[in-house]
Amino acid sequence: MTALREEKDYVARCETALRRMLDGARLNVVVGETVAGDRYSAERLGRHLKSLAEQLDEEPGGPPFFGRLDFGAGDHAGRRYYIGRRHISGEVGEQPVVIDWRAPVSRAFYRAGARDPQGVTVRRRFGWAGTELTGFEDERLDLGRELGGASRILAAEIERPRVGPMRDIVATIQPEQDDLVRAMLEESICVQGAPGTGKTAVGLHRAAYLLYAHRRRLERAGVLVLGPNRAFIGYIAAVLPALGEVDVEQTTVEELLAAGPSPGTARGADGEAAAVVKHDARMARVLRRALYARVRRPQEPLVVADGSYRWRVPEPELRRIVDDTRREATPYAVGRERVRSRVVALLRRQAEIRGRSTGAGWERKMGRGVTAFLDEVWPAVRAEEVVAGLLSDPRELAAAADGVLTPPEQAAIGWARPPRSVRTARWSSADLVLIDEVAGLLERPRGYGHVIVDEAQDLSAMQCRAVARRSEHGSLTVLGDLAQGTTPWAARDWPALLAHLGKPEAKVIALSTGFRVPAAVVALANRLLAALDVDVPPTRSHRSDGTLRVTAADDVPRATVAAVREALRHEGSIGVIAADDAVEGLTAALWDAGLHLAGPESGGRISVMPATLVKGLEYDHVVVAEPADIVRAERRGLNRLYVALTRAVSRLDVLHSRPLPAPLAGPAG
Repeated sequence: MTALREEKDYVARCETALRRMLDGARLNVVVGETVAGDRYSAERLGRHLKSLAEQLDEEPGGPPFFGRLDFGAGDHAGRRYYIGRRHISGEVGEQPVVIDWRAPVSRAFYRAGARDPQGVTVRRRFGWAGTELTGFEDERLDLGRELGGASRILAAEIERPRVGPMRDIVATIQPEQDDLVRAMLEESICVQGAPGTGKTAVGLHRAAYLLYAHRRRLERAGVLVLGPNRAFIGYIAAVLPALGEVDVEQTTVEELLAAGPSPGTARGADGEAAAVVKHDARMARVLRRALYARVRRPQEPLVVADGSYRWRVPEPELRRIVDDTRREATPYAVGRERVRSRVVALLRRQAEIRGRSTGAGWERKMGRGVTAFLDEVWPAVRAEEVVAGLLSDPRELAAAADGVLTPPEQAAIGWARPPRSVRTARWSSADLVLIDEVAGLLERPRGYGHVIVDEAQDLSAMQCRAVARRSEHGSLTVLGDLAQGTTPWAARDWPALLAHLGKPEAKVIALSTGFRVPAAVVALANRLLAALDVDVPPTRSHRSDGTLRVTAADDVPRATVAAVREALRHEGSIGVIAADDAVEGLTAALWDAGLHLAGPESGGRISVMPATLVKGLEYDHVVVAEPADIVRAERRGLNRLYVALTRAVSRLDVLHSRPLPAPLAGPAG
C-alpha cells in the first residue's frame, strides 16, 4: 500500500471519529436533561452541551488535518501526531486522531527546523483539493533537510485564489507569527504589519488560541474583535467559527458605541473641522468639567420628615459629604448613591440616639426622603443630555472648555441650530464617542478579557479611550499599519496611541514580510512610503509571482471593463477600486457590459468598492481606477492610494487618464 493510500485511509478514519464525536455530543444533550440536580443546573448544562453539539455540527467541511509530526526524541519520542484545525478524539483509551493546532505539542509544527528539530524527525505537510487529499511533502528535520521557501504545498496554500470571505492560516503560520499568536493572555501587544503580512490573521488566531488556553476565564470575561467597517467584519467573520470559536463578538467601534448607552445609530454628520476637535483627547477634560459642573455644594440644611419626627442634617455636614465624595473620583452615578447612603447614615445615627428602630425598610424610606436634596446637589443625568447641553449652549461650552479649546474650536463643535430636544438630535458618529465618554464617567461599561483592535492606526484618541474602558482589566492585541492611516487623526507613531488605549507598556512588533502581496505590487506601493510621513520599514514580498500593469487610458470606464473581462479568465475574486464618487459610474459601465457583480445572492466574482471601504480586504485581481482622483479626494489621499494598491494578491491593473501621483510616475518596474 502506498504512503498516499495510507494517508487517505487515515482521512476516512478521521471522518468516522468526527461522526462518533457528533453522535456522542447529541446523546449528551439528551442524557444531560435528566442528570442535573435542579432546574437551574439542568438549564445551564443543557445550554453547554447543546453549544458543543452545534459547534461540531457546524464544523466546516474542510480537510481534517494539514500536517503530521513524527517524534524521534524528547517527551514524545516514538509518537506520531496529526495536526488539524479541530481536535478529533480517538477510541476510548487512545490518543486523539487529530491534535488541535493550538495544543502545546502542535507548536513544533510551526517552530521546529533543521537547526532546532525539537525532537521531530519528520514534518509532513498535506496538499488538498477541497476535501480530497492530493499529496504530501516531507521534511527530514533529523537529517537537516528543511524545505522552507521551496515547499510547493506551503506556497500553493499561501497563493490559493481568494474567493469569498477570509480564510484561516493555520496551515501556513510562520514562526514569527506563531510567537504573536501564542503570546500570554496578560500581555498586550501591538503588531505593525505591512500589507499582506497576515496581521489580521494573527489577531484572529491569537483570539482562538487564547480561548483554547484560557477557556473558562475568557468565556466569563468575553473576547471582542473590533474592525474598521461592516464590510471588513463580514470579510473576517468566518475565520473564528472555522477554528471552532463561535462565541466571539465581532463588530466595529461605531456599532459598539451605538449598542451601548448612546441613543442609537449615528444619523448626522460633522464637517472635518468639527470631527477633528470632537475626536481630540482634550474633549475628555471638557466633558468631565461639563458633567461635574452639575454637582453643587449644599447651601442650606437638610430636613427629612419621619412621621412626627424631623431629622436635620447641618449644611457643613452635607458639604463635607459632597466634597469627600467628589475627591474619591468614583463614577458619577456611584457618587450620587454614595452621597445618598452617607446622608442616610447620618440620619440613622440620629434616630438610634433617640431610640428609634432603623431597619432596612426605614433606610429605604429615608433614602427616598433625600432624593429632592440629591437632585439639587448631585442630579441624575443621562450621557446624551450632558453632550447635548454642551453642544447647544455656547456659555456652557465656553465654561467647560476654558483654557482647553480655543474659541474657533468651540465654534466648530457647537450646534448652530440646537434640536428641540435630546430625542430629536441628529447625532454624528463623533457625537456617539462623546456620549460614550460621558457614559463611562457615569458608570463603568462592560469589560472584556481580551480585545483585538484591527486597523488601529485610524482610531482617534477619543475612540481609543472608549476601547480602553472596555479593556481596563483585560489585554489588547492592537493591529495596524501606520502607512495605511487615512483618517484626519490617524496615528503617526504607536506609543501615543497605545497610551490612549491604556496600554503604554504594550510591546510593538513589526511584520514586514508580505505573504499575500506579490513582489511587483509591493515594489510599486513602496514608492509611496517616503511621502506618507510615517516611520515604517518597506514591505518585503515572500512571492515572486504576480503581475502588474500601469496603463494610460483615454476612457477609464471602458478600460476598466476590458481589464475585468481579462481578469475573468483567471481564478479568484476581482476588486475594482476607485474614488468614492466614481463608483456609481464604474458600476453602471460593468452592468451595461453584461458583467455580473458580487452580491448576497448573485454569486458574482466582481466587486466595485469605494477606496474608503477596502481597508483590510483582499482580491486576487485588483483594478485601481484613476489614482489621482483617490489622492485628491481627502487629506490623506496618498495613504488611501497605498491601501488600494496593496489589496491585490495576484494581479494589479492601474488605469489612469490623468497624470499619476508623483511618487508613482516613471516606469512601473
